[in-house]
Amino acid sequence: MAKKSKKKRTMAERADRHVLYQDSVQDSEFELDFVENTYKDIRDKKPLTLREDFCGTARTACVWTKRSKDNQSWGVDFDGEVLEWGTKNNLKKLKPKQQARVTLIEADVRTVETPSVDVVLAFNFSYWILKQRSDLLAYFQGVQRTLNPDGIMFLDAFGGSQAHTTQVEKHKLEGFTYLWDQNKYNALTQEMSCYIHFRFPDKSRMNKAFSYTWRLWGGQEIEDLLVEAGFSKVRFFVQKFDDETEEALDEFEETREIIDHDCWVAYIVAEK
Repeated sequence: MAKKSKKKRTMAERADRHVLYQDSVQDSEFELDFVENTYKDIRDKKPLTLREDFCGTARTACVWTKRSKDNQSWGVDFDGEVLEWGTKNNLKKLKPKQQARVTLIEADVRTVETPSVDVVLAFNFSYWILKQRSDLLAYFQGVQRTLNPDGIMFLDAFGGSQAHTTQVEKHKLEGFTYLWDQNKYNALTQEMSCYIHFRFPDKSRMNKAFSYTWRLWGGQEIEDLLVEAGFSKVRFFVQKFDDETEEALDEFEETREIIDHDCWVAYIVAEK
């Protein structure tokens, strides 16, 4: 009797969702260039210690330590599974001396206690998981206390008319297609349910690889809460667009005004 051939696994079945996320969503080097340059412009010195909140796989915390022998980082996330993946696939790939300068903590960012740091990051809109005003204020207050006297918090945000609608945004990348699915939106509460899907050349899909339930916080709301939490100054750095093509550029400029783009992205920089 002939042997039954094993069914070949699809590309989606063979793929690692965390690798796909890092390749499609994160650009740690670009983000850390912005953080380091902006901090130096404001404080006239380089930051050395960094805490990455909602760190997930802690890629950025690990990249930070590789940039300088003087850099030290902490990564905080409540998901033990993703921290374990990050330890195996990011932290353990660093040199031993670099590993010793990274500390990963499974905890709630609102109550975690870490040494004082120069910089706290909450990127990829991760803090939007805190949908109640009291929760977001408590988080910002905790960060403000953790920062060194010259410390700075870095956040990001997005908005525009497209942020208030259900839609699927597609980006074709090397070896797969990334799909950002704004699946539900409640215009009354500003709550949104979003998913990340991945599609592959063999027509297979990884549906709902990541799921998010967020509040679409406005820039002024965020600034008001940061000031209430004790931050002395809040700056907005908005992504620039090409004047002719209206394509988004990898450049951000400080401003107090955003014109009515369909979609905008900004970094929020809060000084202690």
